[in-house]
Amino acid sequence: MRTESGGHDLRHHGDAEVRDDGSALVDLAVNVRADTPPAWLREHIAGSLDELAAYPDGRAARAAVAARHGLPAERVLLTAGAAEAFVLLARALKVRRPVVVHPQFTEPEAALRDAGHTVDRVLLREEDGFRLDAAVVPEDADLVVIGNPTNPTSVLHPAAAVAGLARPGRTLVVDEAFMDAVPGEREALAGRTDVPGLVVLRSLTKTWGLAGLRIGYVLAAPETIADLERAQPLWPVSTPALAAAQACVSPRALAEADRAAHRVAADRAHLVAGLAQFASHGLRVVGPAEGPFVLLRLPRAAAVRRHLRDLGYAVRRGDTFPGLGEEWLRLAVRDRATVNAFLQALERAVTRAGR
Repeated sequence: MRTESGGHDLRHHGDAEVRDDGSALVDLAVNVRADTPPAWLREHIAGSLDELAAYPDGRAARAAVAARHGLPAERVLLTAGAAEAFVLLARALKVRRPVVVHPQFTEPEAALRDAGHTVDRVLLREEDGFRLDAAVVPEDADLVVIGNPTNPTSVLHPAAAVAGLARPGRTLVVDEAFMDAVPGEREALAGRTDVPGLVVLRSLTKTWGLAGLRIGYVLAAPETIADLERAQPLWPVSTPALAAAQACVSPRALAEADRAAHRVAADRAHLVAGLAQFASHGLRVVGPAEGPFVLLRLPRAAAVRRHLRDLGYAVRRGDTFPGLGEEWLRLAVRDRATVNAFLQALERAVTRAGR
């Protein structure tokens, strides 16, 4: 099962769709909530700028994140986004057989390859709804990476099934970057200390619109946190990012995030219902979708994507994800007015592609 990158562009992400000539497009390619950051969070971050002459001190933010998950501070590491955490894991952990469960966010595999590892892939199957099948994960894998809910499939795996991948001597990395977009964060493993080798990654950039600020964190056993921290440079997280981290785990923020998660769920249902009208064109949505995005398969998807760009809309191509091909597209969930206008554009794009 050992593979090279297989021709997939592991470094292609949704932001590539809206750079340069795509900057004026309506963005359904990037999985960052569109109405963020809220004014109160911007003001809080701006208030930290008076402290820029001093070196960052992450102790208060680290303690706040730990308290949010009911953990001691030594089980928390703040990072410059979840992407930095993948690099730290690839460089700091001594692993022999890393396995990445695909389709999923490609940065973990890219980081492992850059660190000199040979990566095995487990490809979940479309006919199984891209559901986790623990039996296909090699028993001797000493590092397993899985997303939950998974980008791009929007599948939410049962926590028990994910935790069941844990083994003595194995590090189990669960990317929960989108878990706070799931109402009640059901199936979350963050905060669990009873799963051996568990490492949970969280991002604060998606729900709070802070992709440009770069802030996330790792939850793991103290010895794993210590290994990762030694691989970090000094002062890896800026003072404004630390201020954001502390604010985003406050009771006020958690309540707001939960309300946003319910709005996302309603808007996603509206999007999926609208996409159902294209079933006669061969469009099929992977379901049930549980993240702030949906994955769909559509004949001539590459042509449809190009026509959508001409009509003013950016969507995420799916063929850069291992396990998917050119017929796949990922759509970020947006508000109903945006979705309704997009569906009209999709109708025109599908018609043009079919000529």
